[in-house]
Amino acid sequence: LVSAKASNKGTETAAAQKDPDFSKEEPWERALKTTVVDMDVGQFRGQKVSVWDMLHSQYIPEENRKELLELYRAGELTLEQVKTVVSTIITKAEAARTEQAANVSSPRVESTVTEAEGTHLQED
Repeated sequence: LVSAKASNKGTETAAAQKDPDFSKEEPWERALKTTVVDMDVGQFRGQKVSVWDMLHSQYIPEENRKELLELYRAGELTLEQVKTVVSTIITKAEAARTEQAANVSSPRVESTVTEAEGTHLQED
């Protein structure tokens, strides 16, 4: 006969057993690390990424990260608001990067030269 014993440990203790630093984390930090977002841009394309990882990515400048963390810790921003702001910053940064890459590889110089020649020919 095998008896199952109910565990009082809970998920936090189970997580603490896997990661010794887990119990040292502040609740606000733990929330950022356990809240995940589906991202469809840049290095996160098609992945579920924690808000913590997004905050510490190349897309978020250090001063923005510090400001967001301060506001979140102070209770001025909710977790949902932090998630939205970080997702928006990443999406816009990746869109700007994509647009910049497209502009660099486009034949912009050729079209400018052609337009100038066309204008000159019309004057004649």
